[in-house]
Parts: sequence; structure tokens; C-alpha cells
Amino acid sequence: MLTENPPAPLGSLVPNWTAPARPSGVPLEGQYVRLERLNPERHAALLFNAYEGHDAVWDYLPYGPFSSSAKYHRWVRDASAHDDPLFYAIKNLETGHWEGVASYLRIAADAGSIEVGNINYGPALQRTRASTEAMFLMMQWAFEAGYRRYEWKCNALNAPSRRAAQRLGFSFEGVFRQALVVKGRNRDTAWFAAIDSEWPALKEAYATWLSPANFDKDGQQIERLGDMTGLVRDASDPTL
Repeated sequence: MLTENPPAPLGSLVPNWTAPARPSGVPLEGQYVRLERLNPERHAALLFNAYEGHDAVWDYLPYGPFSSSAKYHRWVRDASAHDDPLFYAIKNLETGHWEGVASYLRIAADAGSIEVGNINYGPALQRTRASTEAMFLMMQWAFEAGYRRYEWKCNALNAPSRRAAQRLGFSFEGVFRQALVVKGRNRDTAWFAAIDSEWPALKEAYATWLSPANFDKDGQQIERLGDMTGLVRDASDPTL
């Protein structure tokens, strides 16, 4: 007696799937921060001032530090000429200064996947409402444009970046061993991602955290973002 093999397991259907548009660098602005497409003439000198004397901000990036404003300007000129990565300059509206950059990269619109990376905050931007809102605005654009998957990858030894990914609501997906050689050193890469089904809850968490009501008269947070996003994350980083 012949028996049919059971059907192979297949992924769930994605009805009415249409690939989203690629990012074009439209400005993004919130309560505390403004992002503009990186421009060498408009941003390079001001960003160099934000980084100058703080070489540690380049430790886990494949470029930098830069010994002069002219050398950084040259890097910005080259980096801003591409659409992938697509770089933003970040202005802290609470200080009025340009204090960091971030980019979209590995943009796979046909798959609905996009990554945020090349995040480099000057000391004045680090651990501020503006820095968190910058990441919220970039995530918001991606999911509202129709992307299904939003990735964060970092050097596995970069504990602050791994903590930031979790706080921002990215789920830990593992470590790719010997993924790269950066500045002559091995890099294992830690992978994190958020997906579109998680976005509504993450958006609500960000809105609650970014609300002025969540900060006391000294600007200190009342509720922690990580506590709220922890209810959404699919998996936590076991090293933290």
C-alpha cells in the first residue's frame, strides 16, 4: 500500500506583499532631535567638533579616528555620496548642535529588511532623550514605510551597543563568529532585530518614555525604556 509523504512545512503566507520604497533621506524630526541626510558642507565641520578629543567613539567602527577636520570632511564627502549606507546627521534640539550620525544600510527592500548602523554619537549626545528619539524616528520610518524586519548588528565585544539594542527593543538572534576583520582585528558580530508585528507595542513604549511627563524637573527618567521594551522582545541577550 502506497502512502503519501506528509506535506513539507512551509512559511506562513504574506498576503498582498509589496516591497517598500528605499529610504531617500527625507528629514526626520521629533521633540528633541532632527535628522538630515549627511552633507559634507553643512555638517562635517560641526560633527568633527563634536567628536574631537574623544577617540574612543571610533573604537568599534571600521573608520576613524580622524586627525583633522579636513580628513573627516573627506570621509563625510565619500560616505554621503552613497544610498547604501544612507547616512543621517543628528542635531540635538536641546543643545542646538550637530552631535552624531547614523545610517540605514544593507537595504533589502525586496525582502522587507533594513538595518540601522554606523551609529556614532559624540559625548554630548550619548545617554540623552535626543539619542533615543533618533533611533525611534529611524525605526518608525522603516516600519511605516513597510519594512518587515529592522536589524541591529554590532561587534560582539561592544557591550554598550548590545545593551542599547536590548533597551531599544531589538531581540537577540545570536553571534556570527569570525564575521569580519576590522582594523586588523577579528570581529564576531552580535545580531539583533525587531519585526513589524512588534512595532505597535514598541511604538507605544517609545511614546510613553519620550513623553515630557516621564521626566522629572531635573530631566531624569521616571520609567525605564528597557523595562517597557522588555515586554515586547522575543529574546534577550544572555550575556547581559
